[in-house]
Amino acid sequence: MGVLIDGHWREEELPQETSARGEFARVDSAFRDRITADGSSGYTAEAGRYHLYVAWNCPWAHRVLIFLALKKLERAFSIAYSIPGLREQGWTFEKNAEFPDCTPDEVNGFRFLHQAYSAASPRYTGKVTVPTLWDRKTRRIVNNESSEIIRMLNSEFKGIAGDDSDFYPTALRTEIDRINDFVYAKINNGVYRCGFAKSQEAYNAAYDALFGALDEIEARLGRQPYLVGRQITEADWRLFPTLVRFDVAYFSIFRCNRQRIADFPNLSRYLRELYRVPGIAATVKPRYYVIGYWSVKKVNPSGIIPKGAPAPYLEQPEQRRGL
Repeated sequence: MGVLIDGHWREEELPQETSARGEFARVDSAFRDRITADGSSGYTAEAGRYHLYVAWNCPWAHRVLIFLALKKLERAFSIAYSIPGLREQGWTFEKNAEFPDCTPDEVNGFRFLHQAYSAASPRYTGKVTVPTLWDRKTRRIVNNESSEIIRMLNSEFKGIAGDDSDFYPTALRTEIDRINDFVYAKINNGVYRCGFAKSQEAYNAAYDALFGALDEIEARLGRQPYLVGRQITEADWRLFPTLVRFDVAYFSIFRCNRQRIADFPNLSRYLRELYRVPGIAATVKPRYYVIGYWSVKKVNPSGIIPKGAPAPYLEQPEQRRGL
């Protein structure tokens, strides 16, 4: 999949991402600065100052695209959208007639995302990931941790955002954080722990934890409409990108095949309802999920990509329960 070693691109993997038992262990994001409304962090929330590198097919970048839509912040940022699929030098930005909604990097002119990392930190060693938040003024990467970027979008751009909805309200933060931790460990990252496991033991453990967690969320959604009660919060939008990719990608290529999300009555109802929130459907690209995940050579060495991307249940009429 490729990494930077002392600022140079290598077609390698980070050895620390695989344990002695063959378990996938994701490394932490490297750039963790923050944008603040008052500029106390050194990065002031301003329209037009920041540039985002994203990819439609990446679930972590999808979180950011969702918050840009929810907060009506799309015009406050310049955005480069990578073409789907893993290329020889990682995330790639170019004009491509096959993917008209993917755009080149018109701010820095980088063709490959790793060029932004080397420009920001010439001796950087580590993964090159989307989303990446770039400061046009200092020509540095501010942050490449999606969970932190969406918090900035939620709270620091008041007066710039076109919608003041708060998806991380003070009264619910403890429960949101608890659910986020559970969902990340067992579901968001759980599908990767299945797909990238390098031993049967590691895969079995990840598979059981994943479906145990999905069963728990299914039961929870039978008691209440959303993860933290009766209102949509950040926790729901952190789960959504995994759910919407599950049936078209994770079920097959990552061997998460006990059942589909479409087979869970409450989870599928919940997924359809979130999909219908204004602005969200435009962030969903099922065909790109197929291309992206089936392009990962370590799980699909042949490189043959399935032609379809069926997700008809997203468009089915809603039948809400009286929760």
